Amino acid sequence: MAKLDVNIGALNLKNPIMTASGTFGYGIEFEDFVDLSGLGGIIVKGTTLRPRQGNDYPRMAETPSGMLNCVGLQNKGVDYFCEHIYPQIKDIATNMIVNVSGSSPEDYAACAARIDALDKIPAIELNISCPNVKDGGMAFGVTCAGASSVVKAVRQAYHKTLIVKLSPNVTDIAEIARAVEAEGADSVSLINTLMGMAIDIEKRKRVLSIGTGGLSGPCVKPVALRMVYQVAKAVKIPVVGLGGITTAKDALEFLMAGATAIEIGTANFLDPAVTIKVRDGINLWLDEHGCQDIHDIIGCV
Repeated sequence: MAKLDVNIGALNLKNPIMTASGTFGYGIEFEDFVDLSGLGGIIVKGTTLRPRQGNDYPRMAETPSGMLNCVGLQNKGVDYFCEHIYPQIKDIATNMIVNVSGSSPEDYAACAARIDALDKIPAIELNISCPNVKDGGMAFGVTCAGASSVVKAVRQAYHKTLIVKLSPNVTDIAEIARAVEAEGADSVSLINTLMGMAIDIEKRKRVLSIGTGGLSGPCVKPVALRMVYQVAKAVKIPVVGLGGITTAKDALEFLMAGATAIEIGTANFLDPAVTIKVRDGINLWLDEHGCQDIHDIIGCV
């Protein structure tokens, strides 16, 4: 078997397979399907400073080779997470990572500070695709200034591994990546969902309750792969790749494009054991091609 462990900042992963936030619950929901300790990391669903109800239904729609969602970060808030969820997940034998969202730099920082105090949570992933309520609703992640403001605030409050999840809904994603690297991000993950829409032609109205939603699934893979390749060439920090990964072949493409690790998201809804199948498929490919270490292929393209 090839050597599969990789490092994301100070975070050591036994293999490069992680789960994408919002597609794997808190991990415990998948215990019947997957040996959770066999994953490199689990990124739990988005957590905010205060509880959020999310958007009205319908908030999911199937599209060709993908899906749209506008769930709206429904969660019970960071206090509930610390008191009720953390005790259930803290002893899972892998890296448990919390995805943090907010509506202002101060919200992000306060939420991150609460999680910083939890011994068994070694990293957070910042979702900077959230709307800035103080700036007319524009997502933090679509400008260098907005992205930098969140990372700077969080870096002052959070002292463990900081992964920043980048929005693809930008002109130059490498520019955003360099901006968050400059403010102290230990890693970047990309891509978050692409903005999309579906229309019901019989009702003559938009399918999702708020009109638009995030597009994910196999249809976004070529875009995600291109962006991961560009960002890996632009920054010195590790890149985590995600977007439409459903097979070991997909994952290998992202690794060869420069990703140190990958996340699997929408595919978990189709096959709850897909993460382990991708891990084993990577191992088999490396063995068949005479590779002793996964670093032999990371960034080889």
